[in-house]
Amino acid sequence: MQSLAISTLTICGIEELPAHSLRRVTHVLSVLDPDWPEIDAFGTFGEHTRVTLRFHDIIDPAPGKIPPEPEHVAQILRFGEGLREGVGERVEGHLLVHCHMGISRSTAAMLMLMAQNDPEASEDALFERLRTVRPQAWPNSVMIGFADAQLGRGGRLTQALRRHYGRQLQTEPRYTDWMTRLGRGRELEMAV
Repeated sequence: MQSLAISTLTICGIEELPAHSLRRVTHVLSVLDPDWPEIDAFGTFGEHTRVTLRFHDIIDPAPGKIPPEPEHVAQILRFGEGLREGVGERVEGHLLVHCHMGISRSTAAMLMLMAQNDPEASEDALFERLRTVRPQAWPNSVMIGFADAQLGRGGRLTQALRRHYGRQLQTEPRYTDWMTRLGRGRELEMAV
């Protein structure tokens, strides 16, 4: 099992960030709403490389909202290439990927980074690994669809996402109500 040339992987939400300040985080991928202010917690982290992307956690167009776009996914994958290229410069690393809640955009980003780094891994194995990093993962389906295309996975990531959603609904039935209230009914319909 490959690990992005990083020894520790963490996914979290904004409120959890202070708890990671002493964990020797070396790389951070922040996925934030466009109008969210800069996060003060990073001032307490040690030296690290950080990339910030700004778009909303939506799956359908909405007035005044910026949806995930193919370019956002391309930026995440470029970040992943940088992790691979820098492997010779570090003994170990700790990648922290976060969004507002640590459930949708961040888990989609981590899944695509794992898929990029381990192209031979089965899609279901990647989602299983994602659940070990963040058990409550509900990756944004639009982001996964773009990653599926950009990584040349031929729809297999999206099919595995459908199975992942089904599994999550069995383990966390509250997601049905939650995703409905968030306007993510299409993702609930995807679940198998």
